Amino acid sequence: MLFGEIFSKIRKTQSTPSEAPSHWVKCSACQSLMYYKEIEQRFNVCPKCGFHMRISAKQRIEQLCDEGSFVEYDANLAPIDPLKFVDKKSYKKRIEEAEDKTGKTSSVVCGGCNIDGIKTQLVVFDFQFMGGSLGSVEGEKIVRAINRSLAQKEGLVIVSASGGARMQESTFSLLQMSKTSAALAKLAQARLPYISILTDPTMGGVSASFAFLGDVIMAEPGALVGFAGQRVIKQTIGADLPEGFQRAEFLLAHGLIDMIVTRGDMKKVVADLFRLMDEHCKKDAFELRLKQ
Repeated sequence: MLFGEIFSKIRKTQSTPSEAPSHWVKCSACQSLMYYKEIEQRFNVCPKCGFHMRISAKQRIEQLCDEGSFVEYDANLAPIDPLKFVDKKSYKKRIEEAEDKTGKTSSVVCGGCNIDGIKTQLVVFDFQFMGGSLGSVEGEKIVRAINRSLAQKEGLVIVSASGGARMQESTFSLLQMSKTSAALAKLAQARLPYISILTDPTMGGVSASFAFLGDVIMAEPGALVGFAGQRVIKQTIGADLPEGFQRAEFLLAHGLIDMIVTRGDMKKVVADLFRLMDEHCKKDAFELRLKQ
């Protein structure tokens, strides 16, 4: 067989670059090159330096939930364009592009699940959908998840990954901050636990509302968490910012969050906290009955 015929057969059996999976991943922190299976098994955490790479909502659900237990709710809710907003592109066009990219109609995925056997309502942000921005649909889905927690007397977990309120919805977006906060107040009155998990990044209106209202606030290592960007803050105060400013470790050192938990330990820690808070609530209820 001629070399040209052999080469032609090899080319026919090879997939095109767009069809072939990327077998190697480079860590953006330490620049190490690793096989993608190695990264997948560690929930997208670099085995060399421990850097936590961003993951999709689907990966987050697989990481936190017991296998096959997640049931999604309100997947049909989709944003509209009340302001007919246009910048470089129309808001309608941006929504269509985000839907094509993620297969979702909003930046929030909500559902019921089991976390180490504990029935839980789970809300997960997907940063790939318009930077995980908070709009009217996202706020509505979060409130519905809180209402399900109240109705079913289950704990709530919100995993935030967001650039903040969605500018294309203006005041409609900002109203979601008060809307979600008011709903969480009802959850607190019912003495049902809420765990807030901050991932990279958690910024703007999300950090200024429900993300910092958890009974326990935990963050992943190195997560960027804050309200305004560092450049804006530096220009406003006219001074250099301290090293590590707005990172999870800085927030923990200054008492703004309760703990930093690695991704591999997240599921166990969440389940242990729910069990601890459940025992605490039962003890309080028992002592209240004794007083009565």
